[in-house]
Amino acid sequence: LLNTPGEPSSAATCYDGYPLARAGKAAKALKIALYSSVFGDMVSTLVLIALAMPLASFALKMGPVEMTSVMIFALTFIAALSGTSLTKGLVSGIFGILLATVGLDLETATPRLTFGMIELFDGIPLVSATVGMLAFTEMLVQAEAYIRARKTGEEIHKMELLPDDNGVSLEEIREVAPTAVRSTLVGIAAGIIPGLGPTIGAFLAYVVAKKFAKPGDRYGEGDIKGVAATEAADNAVLPASFIPLFAIGLPGSVSAAILVAAFMMHGVVPGPLVFEQHPRLMYGIYVSMLVASFCMLIVGRVGLTFFARIGSVPAVIIIPMVIVFCTLGSFLEHHAMFSVYAMVVLGVVGYFMQRYGYSVVTFLIGFVIGPLFELSLRQSLIVTNHRLEAILHHPIAVGFLVMSVAAAIFFIKPAGKLAQAQQTGV
Repeated sequence: LLNTPGEPSSAATCYDGYPLARAGKAAKALKIALYSSVFGDMVSTLVLIALAMPLASFALKMGPVEMTSVMIFALTFIAALSGTSLTKGLVSGIFGILLATVGLDLETATPRLTFGMIELFDGIPLVSATVGMLAFTEMLVQAEAYIRARKTGEEIHKMELLPDDNGVSLEEIREVAPTAVRSTLVGIAAGIIPGLGPTIGAFLAYVVAKKFAKPGDRYGEGDIKGVAATEAADNAVLPASFIPLFAIGLPGSVSAAILVAAFMMHGVVPGPLVFEQHPRLMYGIYVSMLVASFCMLIVGRVGLTFFARIGSVPAVIIIPMVIVFCTLGSFLEHHAMFSVYAMVVLGVVGYFMQRYGYSVVTFLIGFVIGPLFELSLRQSLIVTNHRLEAILHHPIAVGFLVMSVAAAIFFIKPAGKLAQAQQTGV
């Protein structure tokens, strides 16, 4: 509603959720997000229950070479989020990858791009980058618009609710259903493959949704399909990330890693034997996850009326409040003022990127993927002894590379044609 994601994985939802809120459809956006989230979570949980062992055997085969090919496949989608300019999209993504290399070198521990600042040895904080590039940037844009309106005497825009267009009809549900299903499958895949996580899953789902866009769809300008895509994928990642955890003991996400610690505290070792040694525990976890989905639906519906009215608060009140929350969120990540400074600097950078047509979202994709891509690439070079032909001995990697080429053909070229059509008014 305020273009302020509560976590990095929610950043993609801002792309269409915020324009919907500005158009007076905050309640509609929240309802679509809620229903899609519950759908993605429940379907992913059912997949976890039914296919944990078969799907985990695939994840077990994912070595460094395979992970590198997965990252190349993911990076291919950067151009698809670049809007009307492929060049600016690539520049934004590469800029994100460049900033992701800030910190200590993975092998030699040599400082890179730290300029002698100890605080940068651990890299640029992810929360600071996300909050700065999205929330703080948006507050700068809103503040500029507010000041301009005051000077010129223009009417200041307020996000008023439109009662006649905030419900979700059966026709709209049928319209977003295919997008929610596809995005749920993308989220499940991102959860099964260790290291991808909900942030990448949500962005990939958004790109896939844009690929299947029909004439009249307005992704990035307030399309309910965009909200459904990112929320369904985001919530489908977590249950699916438990598949490699329960089957082979390998956590597929940060949440799954935390669950490993909880298991260990109670003497339970995640892995194939956990189904034989602790069957009641596993079934209890499955049931609790399904119950949690229903609880999310109930709590979301009860609180939706209040949440939808946040956007109607006057800008002179909401802008300072959001900036305060941005500051608190950045500070609490590492309990250091440096995180706040990083948030402010990146917010200013994001403001100028947005002004000159560079994609902030594409920047975040590159920033998130960067560290994992670098690590996997270095490990792959060691495994293959720097021989390119050795990749042929890794069929999964070859498959992802082939899909990368296919993605370049089916995503990048159509995006250029779409941009040309928009410019000519077709």
